[in-house]
Amino acid sequence: MLRSRAIKSISVAVAMAAVAVLAAPQSMAEDSVKIAVVTHGQSADTYWSVVKKGVDDAAAMMGAEVSYQAPQTTDYVVMSRMIDAAVTQKVQGLVVSIADAEALGKSVKAAADAGIPVIVIDSGEDQVEELGLKLFVGTTSYFEQGKRAAKQLLDAGVKKGVCANHETGNLVNESACDGFIEAMNGKGDRVEISLDPTETAARLNAYLASHPDIDGILALGAPSATNVVAALRDKGTLANYKIGNFDVSGDTLASLSDKELLFSFDAQQYLMGFLPVVMLTLNAKYGVLPINNIYTGPNAISPTDVEKIMVLSKKGIR
Repeated sequence: MLRSRAIKSISVAVAMAAVAVLAAPQSMAEDSVKIAVVTHGQSADTYWSVVKKGVDDAAAMMGAEVSYQAPQTTDYVVMSRMIDAAVTQKVQGLVVSIADAEALGKSVKAAADAGIPVIVIDSGEDQVEELGLKLFVGTTSYFEQGKRAAKQLLDAGVKKGVCANHETGNLVNESACDGFIEAMNGKGDRVEISLDPTETAARLNAYLASHPDIDGILALGAPSATNVVAALRDKGTLANYKIGNFDVSGDTLASLSDKELLFSFDAQQYLMGFLPVVMLTLNAKYGVLPINNIYTGPNAISPTDVEKIMVLSKKGIR
């Protein structure tokens, strides 16, 4: 039912975008709409670079003036200041990820209270109603995705698995590990790694050496999955583990094709960047906006999809 609703919602939003394209020559030539996008993820990250690609494509299509901002590293104080600055600049729409509601809630609510329509992407679905925001565009909760990943590993024969978190302090990642451990029914654990390949290899291999019963691993992002695979390949132990991950990249698609990864969950994050810019521009121009959340994933990648998705990945869209 949830997947059906998500597909229907995305179809409506995409239809709106198509209408906007047709309307662009006549109506979008007016004063451009100013929109701010503030996320906790940097555009240099392969996941967030796809979000930014969606933002940029939608801005070009809609003739909107859109800024994409993120702290150089995960820093919610800096991110709050960026949101506050957007309010001061009186943007006509704000797109924001809420990875830490306690740290960001005050600034996001201030934007909504100032009359700025706010769309939440990637993380923070629960805060939409709580803070009086417009809607959420992103995947189902990381907690549920963690549970789903655990089930896939268990179904594949994994006896005990570990959730490898590359971003300590990110409450969304922590919730993914919580869901994973719950669904593993006492057969799950967690380990802290990082986005640095050398550090990841050291931490992961040390953990696995002291936990020889682990035979399944969940990575919470495409860069961390690449690092995990590389660490185990270099160690000569890759064949000992079934590995799943969130998000896709050229590297993870290649690993899927080579059967180094068991599965990848595609968040279709291009839509997270593209759709909010389209919707907020239409809202500023015509006062129209969907009333339901839009779920972009997780969309499970099968081996038969890899070749097509790899082409799109090279274009920065998947």
